[in-house]
Amino acid sequence: MKLSELIKGMGLDAGALADMEITGVTSDTRKEMPKGFAFVCIKGGTFDGHSAAQAMIDKGAAVIFCEHDLGLECQMIVSDTRAFFPHLCAAWFGNPEREVTMIGVTGTNGKTTITTVLKKSLMALGHKSGLIGTCQNEIGDEVYPTSRTTPEPYDLFELLREMADKHCEYVIMEVSSQGLEQKRTGPCRFKLGVFTNLTQDHLDVHGTMENYYQAKKLLFSICDTALINLDDEYGQRYLKEINIPAKTYSAAEPADHYAEAVTLGAAGVKFVYCCGTAKHNVNFAMPGIFNVSNALAVLGCLHELGHTPAESVRQLNSMTGVRGRAEVVPTGRDFTVICDYAHTPDAVSNVLQAIRHGAEGKVKCLFGCGGNRDATKRPHMAKAAAENSDFMIITSDNPRNEDPDLIIDQIIEGLDGCNTPYIRITDRREAIFWAVRNAEPKDIIVLAGKGHEDYQILADGKHIHFDEREIVAEALAELDKN
Repeated sequence: MKLSELIKGMGLDAGALADMEITGVTSDTRKEMPKGFAFVCIKGGTFDGHSAAQAMIDKGAAVIFCEHDLGLECQMIVSDTRAFFPHLCAAWFGNPEREVTMIGVTGTNGKTTITTVLKKSLMALGHKSGLIGTCQNEIGDEVYPTSRTTPEPYDLFELLREMADKHCEYVIMEVSSQGLEQKRTGPCRFKLGVFTNLTQDHLDVHGTMENYYQAKKLLFSICDTALINLDDEYGQRYLKEINIPAKTYSAAEPADHYAEAVTLGAAGVKFVYCCGTAKHNVNFAMPGIFNVSNALAVLGCLHELGHTPAESVRQLNSMTGVRGRAEVVPTGRDFTVICDYAHTPDAVSNVLQAIRHGAEGKVKCLFGCGGNRDATKRPHMAKAAAENSDFMIITSDNPRNEDPDLIIDQIIEGLDGCNTPYIRITDRREAIFWAVRNAEPKDIIVLAGKGHEDYQILADGKHIHFDEREIVAEALAELDKN
């Protein structure tokens, strides 16, 4: 592709470089590229791509996009290379975002459940759809691995290109605060932007809840219509501040989409879905009041996309759950093991409260906190678990470059004044074995924090295979031997 074609419509003049053939685009100095590529200099937290411009020319770069004069014959200066790069990636892949209808979901908790159930519902209603999310990416029935919630720009538009080429009508996307703040979505325009809730998370990145709030708010500058959770105080604030049409949903009060006659149980939720004059009975196989909210978000999306409440409810009632979200792990015993991704204080409270509804025995919570992440939430995690469970097993999560025992020490600081008994077992695998070995009849053991993840992250970014379902099966096999 000629450079003039690649940057068409971006307000740039390629000058003498206009007819140059471009073989690829990148901002990654480590990536091997064919001679003739375009390199975009982006300044990060620890490395500034501008310092590598000449080295990239030596590796075959034909044009360098930069923010200031580097004294290079092949340079083109743009005001913000981080914002520019996603637009360049989109153009390189033929602007696939224009060929699909995009729905973005943001918030602290609930994104994965909403996007997964919405995608399954649209597929069942005859609309081939793609999913971009925390657990995995999907194109129709094909599953692709993912390393982050919102992909880096090149990966995002490469994925959107494949989705468009495979005739996806819709793309449902989890849009993270970091992805929004780093402008990864570039020229993407969302037909719907959904807000779930905002609770303490990612303060290691954003610093304050206000910064976190403002980062999430960016979604509503790139979408046509908002769907807002009226039950969340930050959602109420968004309604006053955003400048696009907004619809609301609520599990507690009248809204555009709301619930009446809510019944909570350990196996799921039942409620009457109200939309205008329509009322329909919902039986959703995921427990907790927060899943009433998640279900309403899905129903609200389907309504905005033109589906009737009746057909939307039929799809929701047929759902069997989402991997790693209050997922029951088979044991064949007289106790239950549930695997959930809850890794914030609010999420831990929500899932434990949901499970306690209808629980006949003790609810035991096994959890830890990730290393190199917001340390201030660690004592809050302990308090949330202590207030909503009968016993705690405090262990490691993804320690990364931190000492897992020091993380546990910080967690335990939150137990002052709490009487809930606990044990600390640093090794998470051994902690799961201990939980299974000491399970009593009718116990419900909640493995919180890992959810869908089948790995653990250790020092220096090392990943080891760690699937809690497999570990539970190994622990059960050990019981059988004894």
